[in-house]
Amino acid sequence: MSRDVVYGDDRDTGCRTERLRSHPSNLLELVLAKGSSMHTAAPVPPSPDWADRTAALLEGVRARGPLVQCITNTVVQNVTANVLLALGASAAMVDVTTEAGAFARVADALLVNTGTPHPEPRAASLEAAHAAHDAGTPWVLDPVAVGSLPVRTALARDLLALRPTVLRGNASEVLALLGGSAGGRGVDSTAGPDDVRAAAVAATDGRTVGALAVSGPVDLLVAPGTGVVRVANGTPLLTRITGGGCALGAVVAAFTAVAPEEPGAAAVAATAVHTIAAELAARDAGGPGTFQPLFLDRLATLTPEDVVREARITTEPTAVSA
Repeated sequence: MSRDVVYGDDRDTGCRTERLRSHPSNLLELVLAKGSSMHTAAPVPPSPDWADRTAALLEGVRARGPLVQCITNTVVQNVTANVLLALGASAAMVDVTTEAGAFARVADALLVNTGTPHPEPRAASLEAAHAAHDAGTPWVLDPVAVGSLPVRTALARDLLALRPTVLRGNASEVLALLGGSAGGRGVDSTAGPDDVRAAAVAATDGRTVGALAVSGPVDLLVAPGTGVVRVANGTPLLTRITGGGCALGAVVAAFTAVAPEEPGAAAVAATAVHTIAAELAARDAGGPGTFQPLFLDRLATLTPEDVVREARITTEPTAVSA
């Protein structure tokens, strides 16, 4: 499949990058959707099984070259498309009504990012999500700045009703979307992952979302769930470029295309690949300006051996009660 990029019309807004802040810069909690009542056990060392699974899924993405429809923040369309192309996927920015739904039925995956909630992309987002839901197309909801701004909050709640394959956001966004009281400062999180425990348990019962990922600083606490995974790779330089976080939503979508029945594994693998590539790029970068092209190069050349060697993925076993 040729890897073409299709763009919609231009608008202007900002993009959240705080999700990738800290050192390690992207410690991510992933709650797999299998149950709602459990207790957590002590953390275990990095898992070679997860590293191997991530490497295999990366090879799967490159072999398939999934076509990812992106209805996303307009300021990050270019970087999002370039990240997908470097990864080995294809990007299609089909974000107008009457086309968005039809395209979602034939795309391999869909990303809906609420960063530019103008009337046309709002309608297109709902149209595409309905079509993806009906057609069985895996899709990712990235609720940028939900909770602090009313238009996108209402939109994200309507989208959540269509059961995204993966919901990813910071703790404030997740709490606001799932019924908590937290609201961030614009795109910034004012809550921590520990604050999202009850909402995560309720959402990952298999009915609301397929998997839920909450990103935050390094001192994250484990949220409830039957399978908790932490990805501790990354670099602060991801917070110094536009789209470092928004593009990750598209990478997650690409991985769900090759593992639609395993949304948790797809989200873990996508996060690891994205942040390992960034970490390797940062070693040779002099700053944000040199980092961005090096990041794309690393995404394009990342090998399974790199993944296995560099991945810092840990699991925290849980016991589920009926």
